[in-house]
Amino acid sequence: MGWVTYTALFFIIWWTVLFAVLPFGLKTQDDDQNVVLGTPSSAPRGPHMLRAVLWTTLVSFVVLGSFYGLIEVIGFGLDDIPNFLPQQLN
Repeated sequence: MGWVTYTALFFIIWWTVLFAVLPFGLKTQDDDQNVVLGTPSSAPRGPHMLRAVLWTTLVSFVVLGSFYGLIEVIGFGLDDIPNFLPQQLN
């Protein structure tokens, strides 16, 4: 696999991990007992996007690095997974 494939795979992993990481550490205004007038009590207390983006990038690099290690370094491929693909009909 080339660098273009790994770059595309990184962005797919990054977006997937972003939506998994977003709720972590999120505190609502109701949790702090400080609800701003005109907003719902379930609204986030403050922005935490920078922290979410940093964690997303870190986790994405770890996942992609693991994938790269399995594919390129160890040589693990689809043929190594028994019965992953359907058997050919004779």
